[in-house]
Amino acid sequence: MQGKTSSNVTWLSLEEFVKLSGMEEKKILKLIEEGAIKGRAQNGELFVDASSGADAIIKRVENNLVSADMSGNALDPMFVEKTINTILGLHDKVIAAKDETISAFKNENVFLKDALISMQEVYEDDKKLIETMRSELQYAREEIEFMKRKYRLMWGKVSGLSGNRHNQE
Repeated sequence: MQGKTSSNVTWLSLEEFVKLSGMEEKKILKLIEEGAIKGRAQNGELFVDASSGADAIIKRVENNLVSADMSGNALDPMFVEKTINTILGLHDKVIAAKDETISAFKNENVFLKDALISMQEVYEDDKKLIETMRSELQYAREEIEFMKRKYRLMWGKVSGLSGNRHNQE
């Protein structure tokens, strides 16, 4: 599918729109200039909004039907059939583009959900690691305090022994 979608607008290339609508390219360009059809240029290529194009075609058909009815002319069945097929073709393009957009949003939501679950798992692992490191740090502090007391006692005995030697002499 060549149509591009962005924010619920289906963009068809000018060539594709000409094929679907059966209109002449000059008429389409004139309708774009008049603002009846939305168009945009991107990378040197002209794109047409399928929805506004369908609306413009429907208005053109309505005008033709009303003018044919007013003048008493019989409508050409081929014209009516071609117009209906054109409108149905544009409608199918719009629906397909919207389905594609919905699918893209669903895929993005699944990706974001998986990313959040993964981040939660990493957070839980980090939390466990931090708790383990805290307990190891507490154990190391207790051991350091024990060693300090042990060395104080040892130095106290040593200084006490050296003090006794001086007293004995």
